[in-house]
Amino acid sequence: MTPSTPPAADGLALQFSHFGFYVRDLPRMAGFYKEALRFTQTDAGDLGTVQLVFLSRDPAEHHQIVLATGRPADMSFNVINQISFRVPDLTTLRRFHERLVAHGAQDVHPVTHGNAISIYCRDPEGNRLELFVDTPWYCEQPLREPIDLAQPDEEILARAEAIAKRLPQFMTRAEWQAGVARRMQEDQRG
Repeated sequence: MTPSTPPAADGLALQFSHFGFYVRDLPRMAGFYKEALRFTQTDAGDLGTVQLVFLSRDPAEHHQIVLATGRPADMSFNVINQISFRVPDLTTLRRFHERLVAHGAQDVHPVTHGNAISIYCRDPEGNRLELFVDTPWYCEQPLREPIDLAQPDEEILARAEAIAKRLPQFMTRAEWQAGVARRMQEDQRG
């Protein structure tokens, strides 16, 4: 258990580690994640008929993403709703926005959810990605309004806060987190 993973009320610690998904073009997809999102390839190999590429941005995690061959070419529906990545600030979000566009990400949309500023886009095989930075507020979800990343940080945050304040359950992120922590403790006891 890592220090960032407090044990639940039932004593069972559970921390998300990684996910894997099937791809059509393994070299292209691995290249996109390594170049646009700066993942490091930690391993690669075959598991019978499936080829795998393991990617991570955390040296404590062997992999955070595993790409596996085998996605059907004629699959008309993408079962991945989105893959989301948190960044520490708007400067980093802007830098990734530039990288994603430069590496061919499609359907790029900067938005605010009030509680976060996000960039949505599609990787080379159409999987939706979200890169986001948290704001200091909570507001009811879903909420999604366009935002202009060319504006100064202060204007972006002021717009996000104004949008969030329109909703009846607006509060600070700390207040919301405390309430969720109480609900989680109650759920663990129940």
